[in-house]
Amino acid sequence: MSIRLLIKASIIAGFMMLCFSANASDLSKRQSELKSIQTQINKQKSALKTTDKQREKLLSLLRSDEEAIASAAKKVNSTKNNLAQIDTKLAELKIRQEELENLKITQQKTLSKQLSSAYLAGNHDYTKMVLNQQSPATIERMLAYYQYLNNARMKSINELKQTLTELDEIKVSQTSKQQQLTQLVSDQQVQAKHLSQEQNQRQLTINELQRTLNSKGAELEQMQIEEASLKRVVEQALRAMKDNPSMEGFGKQNGKLKWPTKGRVSASFGSQRSGQVVWKGTMLSAPEGQNIRAVSGGKVIYADWLRGFGLVMVIDHGKGYMSLYGHAQTLLRKPGDMVKTGEEIALVGRSGGQSEPGLYFEIRHKGKAVDPARYCR
Repeated sequence: MSIRLLIKASIIAGFMMLCFSANASDLSKRQSELKSIQTQINKQKSALKTTDKQREKLLSLLRSDEEAIASAAKKVNSTKNNLAQIDTKLAELKIRQEELENLKITQQKTLSKQLSSAYLAGNHDYTKMVLNQQSPATIERMLAYYQYLNNARMKSINELKQTLTELDEIKVSQTSKQQQLTQLVSDQQVQAKHLSQEQNQRQLTINELQRTLNSKGAELEQMQIEEASLKRVVEQALRAMKDNPSMEGFGKQNGKLKWPTKGRVSASFGSQRSGQVVWKGTMLSAPEGQNIRAVSGGKVIYADWLRGFGLVMVIDHGKGYMSLYGHAQTLLRKPGDMVKTGEEIALVGRSGGQSEPGLYFEIRHKGKAVDPARYCR
């Protein structure tokens, strides 16, 4: 081989070595970058899993908080109703007491007159009347008259005794009711304090939960999960619905039903909620603790806490119609209960993580959501 060829071969070999060295260095660099990206991705996946776990734990805690609020609110509502009943009973007792006091005075006057008349008439001796040779007919009439007067006096005395006895019973009942009233007021103060503490705890949980929903995408995903949960409940309710001839549904009630609670429409049926998610019912803004009433008679087929909707009640009205009430503070009826039109079934609340109190209300026919405004005036 010539020197020229050797030099040429050396140059080519050196160039190839340089290229290989450069390619190896670049490959190593890209492999290092890939590993770094994979590490970041794994960290993000781990962080997402951690966030999801935290969110699930917080949702579980939120449910516990809201169920505790529901229990406290139910006691407060029961105490409030008992207070109203005792106030009514005390008012009735007072009216009856005044009636009896007036009756007692009248009875005492009547008895006093009867006793005065008997005294003025003097003692009538049967023997004297016979010795005076009064006719038997006269004697019989006199005896009948005296017996009548005596019976009248005895009746007046017995009536007065009954009046006095009832007055004493009313006074005892009033004292007992007043003691109950005092105890209920004390209980209500304790219950209100407990309710406030539970609501504060719930707010702390919501604040933590909100930190895990730090993007619109996460919020949308959450809504989609909530909607899927509601769909499962509706399917469950459909399976629980049974034909009952006494329940006629809403077929003839277009525009005649009353809304379940008084409030302002804050979100209407069909309006956009977030992204592609739309409202399947109506949101009514209303004061917390306000009564929620059944829009029509039916049977409760679901009453429990549901993710995103809080405390929810579903009522079967027959003919494939059902009504749904969400975000309640507490539920006052349980599955299997029959309810009447206008009957109190729950209280307005903020359950399900709501920041403002209100009622989420749906009407469905054979599982399909329909605009409640078609049926409620």
